[in-house]
Amino acid sequence: MLKGQFVAVSTGMNLAGHISKISRSYIEQADVVYCLMPHSLGEVWIHTLNSNVKSLQPFYAKGKHRMQSYEEMIDAMLQDVRMGKKVCGAFYGHAGVFAYVPRMAVKQAVKEGFRAHMEPGVSAEACLYADLAIDPGESGIQGYEASQFLFYNQELNNSAYAIMWQIGLVGEYTAKQFETKKEWVEIFVSHLKKWYPLSHNVILYEAAVLPIETFRAETVALKDLPDAELNPKTTLVIPPSRSLQANQDVLDMFGISEQQIAAR
Repeated sequence: MLKGQFVAVSTGMNLAGHISKISRSYIEQADVVYCLMPHSLGEVWIHTLNSNVKSLQPFYAKGKHRMQSYEEMIDAMLQDVRMGKKVCGAFYGHAGVFAYVPRMAVKQAVKEGFRAHMEPGVSAEACLYADLAIDPGESGIQGYEASQFLFYNQELNNSAYAIMWQIGLVGEYTAKQFETKKEWVEIFVSHLKKWYPLSHNVILYEAAVLPIETFRAETVALKDLPDAELNPKTTLVIPPSRSLQANQDVLDMFGISEQQIAAR
């Protein structure tokens, strides 16, 4: 096993409040920390834990393909790993959720013979369940990246909650933009008519990322989504539009009634 090592840690959504003790320890003990935070205060806080901190934000640039930025971030971190350093990548939320860089950095480091792993953290989805009081075991949960759902043949179960991540970027196919386009949201809404009436209420959710912030939970009718305020961190939550339907054939096989399973 080669000397250098890499760990991707998750700092959680809420600055300094969600990070685990072990993730904090990895930051403190690293030779160098690369960080990707949603705001400058996050980077300032990381600096209080380790004096050698490098931001990954400069790798982004307007008009630059995001995959190029990602590959450059991975290469920068692994260059230090190859020099025998203990490298920590600190990523907000959960480092393994909607985060290409930490996942691929771990994979590449392991491929090259270095010790590497990821530490879990509090994700936006975990915050969503708490903030919106949604129990995924009640009627079920299905989640999609909004553009992926739009571009591929996916099906929805409208008796369960549907979570559409990155709704503010729906239809963005160039991987170079971060702006919402109303006409693309309109296409998305038209697509959802297959499962929901336009009058169906949906929720625009954004987790709080600072202790002084409150989460966003704005209810709008599906038809009004194109005119709503959307940004890259907005998540669309679609509540069920119909109740669960019992599978009578299976109930008959068990010899039980719908009332029995409803009361379990």
